[in-house]
Amino acid sequence: MTSGSSGQRVPLLGLTPRARHLLPVFLVVLVVLTLMRLCSERPTEALLEFRGPTMGTTYSVTIVAKGVSSAGRHTLAAMIEDLLTGVDRLMSTYDPESELSRFNRHSSTEAFAVSPETFEVLRVALEVSELTGGAFDVTVGPLVAAWGFGATDRVPAPPQPEELAALRQRVGYRLLELDPASRSVVKRHPETECDLSAVAKGYGVDAVARGLVERGYTDFLVEVGGETKARGEREGGGPWRVAIERPEPARRSIFKVVELENRALATSGDYRSYYEKDGVMLSHLIDPRSGRPIAHGLASVSVVHPSAAHADALATGLGVLGAEEGYTLAESRGLAAYFIVRERDGGLRGIPTPAFESLGGQDGSARVDPAEP
Repeated sequence: MTSGSSGQRVPLLGLTPRARHLLPVFLVVLVVLTLMRLCSERPTEALLEFRGPTMGTTYSVTIVAKGVSSAGRHTLAAMIEDLLTGVDRLMSTYDPESELSRFNRHSSTEAFAVSPETFEVLRVALEVSELTGGAFDVTVGPLVAAWGFGATDRVPAPPQPEELAALRQRVGYRLLELDPASRSVVKRHPETECDLSAVAKGYGVDAVARGLVERGYTDFLVEVGGETKARGEREGGGPWRVAIERPEPARRSIFKVVELENRALATSGDYRSYYEKDGVMLSHLIDPRSGRPIAHGLASVSVVHPSAAHADALATGLGVLGAEEGYTLAESRGLAAYFIVRERDGGLRGIPTPAFESLGGQDGSARVDPAEP
């Protein structure tokens, strides 16, 4: 309130009495709305975490970044979801309308055009198939199903020899031919099918990592179904630390910790999906060269590689080859691989290649006894 020259009281700012009574309420509301707006734009903590389902498994993304607003966080979440959903829509064997499912129904030796993403995954798959002499093979799906694994309603049991012989006629990576010029795939046997599950998750990890780099993020860890890629440093500094699981079906525990710097880590093992027949463990890892489950003492193998897609495929291929043949190949090619072998007394022994040893990391010893908790 102010005083005029006549000494009469004049309404503040020309407001009516009712407006003057409402002014304090308006000011309170204005303050609350301002605070809400400030909170919505306030940078989040330095560690951003995103999790969810994808490709029949789960994903997790951890980013070290300061100054990211809530809006920025929502944008990141949407980007991650879009990238992973895009890979799944192209390469899922469960979605009948996916590009891969349509290719599998393409019972013809005529060229089938595919997306750049699917073409790249097939290129990686055939490269690793050639490197491993066919131990890794994306056409092995019918044999996997015949033994009662994967997307099948069959009761787990060994197939008859006649069925195996017939299926092997349409299984083999050399039955696929890629044409870069037309970005198409040709089947040399019209009934050949592909299952990209042993490389697509790694490709999804790579896709998310590329998306984060393109948006300026330098420190993060991306994981899809156990396949992992690290870039930069973890919160507090230093390389990201990723665990290799102890290969036992009854529990989950750490066998070894690996430090990752701008690299991916993928693991393949026989201990999560198997059944026993006449006292013999039959694994879901089928050797495409024999048409039968692997029968060696390798429990798991982990591969570190700049590309998560390559690490994913290589881990499967080396796992099929086994500790001796797989180690020889990995060592000769300078691959960073870590083999965990079951010994006759029930113990577990870790065998690193020279390239893997140079990475650093931690474990209690080269051997873990069966009685260790």
